[in-house]
Amino acid sequence: MKTVRRLLHGEIITAVAFVAVGFLALFMFFDLVDELQAVAKHAAQGYQLQQALFYIALKVPEHLYQLLPLSVLIGCIFVMARLAQSSEFTILRTGGLDPLRALVTLLRLGVIFVGLTFVIGDYIAPWADRQAIQVKALYQGHLTIGQTGAWLKEKQNERHFAVNVRSFDGIAHMRNVRIHEFNEAGQLLGITTAEQADIHNGQWALQQVAQKTVGIEKPSSTLKYVSQKHQELLWPTEISADMVAAALLTPDRMRTWELFKYMRHLSSNNQNSQRYEIEFWRKVFYPLSCLVMLVLALPFAYLHFRTGQIAGHVFLGVLAGISFSLLNNVFRFVGDLQNWEPWLTSAAPSLIYSAISLAAFWWMVLRR
Repeated sequence: MKTVRRLLHGEIITAVAFVAVGFLALFMFFDLVDELQAVAKHAAQGYQLQQALFYIALKVPEHLYQLLPLSVLIGCIFVMARLAQSSEFTILRTGGLDPLRALVTLLRLGVIFVGLTFVIGDYIAPWADRQAIQVKALYQGHLTIGQTGAWLKEKQNERHFAVNVRSFDGIAHMRNVRIHEFNEAGQLLGITTAEQADIHNGQWALQQVAQKTVGIEKPSSTLKYVSQKHQELLWPTEISADMVAAALLTPDRMRTWELFKYMRHLSSNNQNSQRYEIEFWRKVFYPLSCLVMLVLALPFAYLHFRTGQIAGHVFLGVLAGISFSLLNNVFRFVGDLQNWEPWLTSAAPSLIYSAISLAAFWWMVLRR
């Protein structure tokens, strides 16, 4: 069995790598076309071809994360269909490779793909994506949303804060920051503005700060405004760089643990966290889709192929992978609109395709 496992694993890994490289080359070509327009637009700011190529290279982990389950499906279908056409899989079956053992063999390999997908999507891709944002921010300006920027809320003991960030470089540097402080009754206590801010170890280092504190002057009970200016001021907060990025960027750029912390942050501040809960569970279940793809590809080994039929079945595999990706996105948006249970919304596509795969496996292999 060790020889059989080594044969199947080696063939599938080679095929998956070949498919992934082909897809990445195609996506990098599309990125290059887009970046050539950006080079022409921002050439005066110093954005040249070398910066564009570096930006494209930093986008590779994100593309690989998105394409890996589809590459696993197509590569495994190709290997299974080729082994069936050449009767090699029939020989393996007569040598003792029963259907259950074949399924377990593929699932063992699937665990490796699951781990690889998780590492790329949770560590490599977010880091590379932040670096890519940093590259563009140097030449095209900081990230912004409309005229108002990003708004975040935080509660510290009996004080409430509403924080506005107009622009962010995606790493740790912010510009045009405003911090509004309120009491439990919702009364404004003060406004702090800073031209720049850096995020370091649980606190914001505000630079060129202007503080306006609102107080009540006794005994006339009139409002009194006290203005102060600081060259630098430290503000302790639990709002991290990932939380600011989440407000300015899509949540799929965040790591799983940062998404979990941001969900807790939104819930503790009585804000809607449905979108981020769905994305959190989607990141949990998405690597497991590699196992679904392998189960979906296994029945192709038990088909009888004629010459030239492999391409057609690989094409069917491509359609199955695309339909899975579409269903994943449909459930993601519909679940957000309809307030479905987040974990069930994220797990439903994998559960549906797993049921289809196992039904096909039972009908084609065990029942026949």
